[in-house]
Amino acid sequence: MRQSRRRWFVAGDLNGFFGLVVDNLSILGFIAAALIGIFGFPAEVVFTRMFPGTALGVLVGNAIYTAMARRLAARSGRDDVTAMPLGLDAPTSIGMALLVLGPAFVAYRQQGMTPDAAAMATWKLGMASLMVMGALKFALSFVGEAVTRAVPRAGLLGSIAGIALVLMGFLPLVEAMRSPVVGFATLGLLLFVLVAKGRLPLRLPGVFAVFLIGTALYYGLGAAGLGAPGFHWPQPAPLRPALPWPSLGFLERLPDTVPYLPLLLPFGLLMVVGGINVSESARAAGDDYRTRDVLLTEAVSTLVAGLCGGVAQTTPYIGQPAYKHMGARSGYTLLTGVFIGVGGMLGVVAGLVQWLPLAVLAPIIVYVAIDITVQAFQATPREHAPAMVLGFLPSVAYMLAIKVGNPAWIAPDRFAQLSTALDGHGLPELAVIATLGNGFIITAMLWTSAVAAMIDRRLARAAAFLAVGAVATLFGVIHSVQPQGALQWPGALHGLQRTIALQFAGAYIVLAALMLLLLPFQRGATISGSKSN
Repeated sequence: MRQSRRRWFVAGDLNGFFGLVVDNLSILGFIAAALIGIFGFPAEVVFTRMFPGTALGVLVGNAIYTAMARRLAARSGRDDVTAMPLGLDAPTSIGMALLVLGPAFVAYRQQGMTPDAAAMATWKLGMASLMVMGALKFALSFVGEAVTRAVPRAGLLGSIAGIALVLMGFLPLVEAMRSPVVGFATLGLLLFVLVAKGRLPLRLPGVFAVFLIGTALYYGLGAAGLGAPGFHWPQPAPLRPALPWPSLGFLERLPDTVPYLPLLLPFGLLMVVGGINVSESARAAGDDYRTRDVLLTEAVSTLVAGLCGGVAQTTPYIGQPAYKHMGARSGYTLLTGVFIGVGGMLGVVAGLVQWLPLAVLAPIIVYVAIDITVQAFQATPREHAPAMVLGFLPSVAYMLAIKVGNPAWIAPDRFAQLSTALDGHGLPELAVIATLGNGFIITAMLWTSAVAAMIDRRLARAAAFLAVGAVATLFGVIHSVQPQGALQWPGALHGLQRTIALQFAGAYIVLAALMLLLLPFQRGATISGSKSN
């Protein structure tokens, strides 16, 4: 079948469209809620300066991924090719709002700026930060394929499966169950439609029908006084059209990014690792995209967003196989890009983020998490399953670090006390949790890869992964002893932080040495389905 006859849209694209749009709307909603609600940021700057450029990045990236999918379909002669989904990255978008933009706005206000002037300075700082991360991703995109050759599939898929199950699965489930009737009903209907392949008595795409039912249930129960505590009707917001014109205004605040580089550089690095992982995930699902093309696209879309006023970086999402199972092909990414991009410019997105209940948005993320985890196990050699399960644990540590570091759970002075208190049984428990969680994606990939190499009796290879872990630990790429996960210089560490860094790095070195010492005893020793060293 020639590409000119290949359909642009199929029924499954509507399911994929609603799922991908929900992800992006929820992240935009969080950025707005954090900046406006927590830091008192002027809403006008968020909606008319930050959102349009951010949304443009989503449009550009999804348009490129759509073209890539159609090209792959034409080259392979297949009609079941699914485009890579692209959107705003949740962890780094949250990090930008809470750790960069918000604190920077407060710092500018303390320098005597008016709220509007401080907001504009913060906006330009956000643009500059995005340009820094985009430039890093562009440079690293050319080595992505080398990483896929060096790291086993278990290491690539296991790390994102842990993220999916723990962060994309559990945390959204908690949010959904804060309104139990709506959240559980929505999740159950989604599983009925997408997992059980059931049909609803509505002539509508399944995911869209579930969203309509869940939203009607949420507002219906609220109007009847039966909603969960805290129910309220959102205030209608006027449309704020704004075009994301390219601007060099970020150059004015580029020097201000220097104090934030220990955060921005890991943010960019994590997206490169994530892009490598999702490329492998798509390949395992049958769509063989070139890793470099996937990485270059996310870098270019991030740079375009930053140049045009965006403040949150784009990334390929890890749920490509889930969208394939929904029946989505290449049309859903084009629809999403146009909806988010044009909607962000016209102000439609700003209005929608206030009306979509979180109890309805969260369950689709839970479904995607389930599908990602299942696919990771199906696409990985069975004997490597224990290695993948081990790779889940750093994500658990990261989740716990988020929660126990939340002042709503533990008062800051009490948290600091518990994080440094020695009880004669080793390092402080909370400090260990935070250290394990920092750099959790790369940690999971290294752990899973090392254990997979052990299973294959390739102990020298396992030692190499562990040696990389030791070096990465010393510089804070993983296991950073900085509370916010920033990079560090080993010689500048003191006291308990220095002790933790040396202990963790030493752990990797000792285990690597043991692997090399055991190497002579493994000649000829293999297990079923594994390679000899």
